[in-house]
Amino acid sequence: MPPPSPLNAQRLRTTLKMAISKLKFLQEKKTAITKQQRRQMADLLSAGKETSAKIRVENIIRDDVYIELLEYCELFCELLLARSQIVLDILRSEVDGGIQDAVLLIIYCCNFTEVKEMVTLGEILRLRYGPEYTRKVLENEGGSVVPPKIVSRCDIEPPLESLVNLYLGEIAKTFEVPFSGVIPDDSEPESNDDSDLPDGGVKVSVGEGTEETDPESALVAGKITPKTVAKRLVSKAQAEKSEFDKLQERFAALRK
Repeated sequence: MPPPSPLNAQRLRTTLKMAISKLKFLQEKKTAITKQQRRQMADLLSAGKETSAKIRVENIIRDDVYIELLEYCELFCELLLARSQIVLDILRSEVDGGIQDAVLLIIYCCNFTEVKEMVTLGEILRLRYGPEYTRKVLENEGGSVVPPKIVSRCDIEPPLESLVNLYLGEIAKTFEVPFSGVIPDDSEPESNDDSDLPDGGVKVSVGEGTEETDPESALVAGKITPKTVAKRLVSKAQAEKSEFDKLQERFAALRK
């Protein structure tokens, strides 16, 4: 078998930089849109149009999930840029453990974003690591190749009704509008698990410390996402958030 053709180092790095820039822009654009959509949902609830709100809030949920996917893409593109020499080393036929998560993510989800540079990166990495590796990633062989946190954010299934109600409930509480699905605060059981929910000024755990969270600013800023709202449904969400925060800290250090 002939050796693989050498990668174009300049093309790889330029594409990564352009992808990072466009991913950041797209996150800002989507976040601004969801801010407006939340206020629109509040208007619908205020007018008593709950059925319409339940249908339209699915767009907000989907956009929030998409924004999280874009965040992962941006972080792992930065990782790949910082460690591009590993990709360019043709003597390494296997995917290095230090870039494995980044390579997996880009190959698997490059077609789920609106960024053409992500598609280009996917093509570069497919050629770099071969068709067999690409097949295992795209098929998620055994359901254990691609991390579930990435697979779930590429899922096209409609959100659960319980998640729809939680979203509308948070919007109703924040904008002080009526919604039949709101759970009264005094009826919620006291639990340490609720200490990190962005409700009513409770404390949100961040790293090793805590900070006070204003509910409206959290909602308008786009922080009420499936990862945060669904903590009442999925107990492992906090562990995943901590993992993501640590990853962000590592990349912040790389930028210095």
